[in-house]
Amino acid sequence: MIRVAAVGDIHLGPDSAGMLRPAFDTLGDCADVLLLAGDLTRHGTPEEARVVAAEVAGLPVPVVAVLGNHDYQSDQEEAVTAVLRAAGVHVLEGEGVALDLAGTRVGVAGTKGFCGGFAGRSGSEFGEPEMKSFMRYTRRCAEGLGRALAGLREEGCTVRIALTHFAPVPDTLAGEPREIYPFLGSYLLAEAVDEEGADLAVHGHAHLGTEHGMTAGGVRVRNVAMPVIDRAFAVYHLGSDGHVPALHSAAGGAGFIRAAGA
Repeated sequence: MIRVAAVGDIHLGPDSAGMLRPAFDTLGDCADVLLLAGDLTRHGTPEEARVVAAEVAGLPVPVVAVLGNHDYQSDQEEAVTAVLRAAGVHVLEGEGVALDLAGTRVGVAGTKGFCGGFAGRSGSEFGEPEMKSFMRYTRRCAEGLGRALAGLREEGCTVRIALTHFAPVPDTLAGEPREIYPFLGSYLLAEAVDEEGADLAVHGHAHLGTEHGMTAGGVRVRNVAMPVIDRAFAVYHLGSDGHVPALHSAAGGAGFIRAAGA
């Protein structure tokens, strides 16, 4: 059984330094890996990234992350990524990482993802150059996720997880205003997951959404935005037999002080 801890939208800044570390220090007792589903900072500055890095550096489990839209705000996403990687975080964008966890080869494929909407209510690559560029970016993110999942299969990963910031399905957006669904995710991410296969898809971004969802192909989706899970992290238990695993959730990271702005 693989124990996957996950959280997104922690939105850390200098005044929240140290707030999550006590909860994260318990990960060795309840999880095999920590996934960070984007919006790790408030404004995407290296200073804020250093706060995040200090929260996760030297943890007893590997840490895998994608960035979110907040992490791009200051146009310093490369510097943010460099700070996190220097602290040992696997930061993914159209890439995958294979980890040996509890005797199982586990792969995590990641992309920030982007907007566009969902089947029947989505944008298209038609019309003005700006609209084409918008949707092409979304498609590139989804294609990168698909390639990463395929690569992890070729590496022999018997369990594969898709990690994004933007949502792949509308199920986990329930509670958000329907008018903003197109800005919260894209069906193209779910298509990539279903085409290449995954055992779990994890995302953030939708603070008012709900935790549980599923792709059309039957892949379980979890929205782990901190305001949704209401704790420092959620823990999901995945089977490790190489088939679609049984998925069980468990409480994790309770009793922490919520970071300001999260």
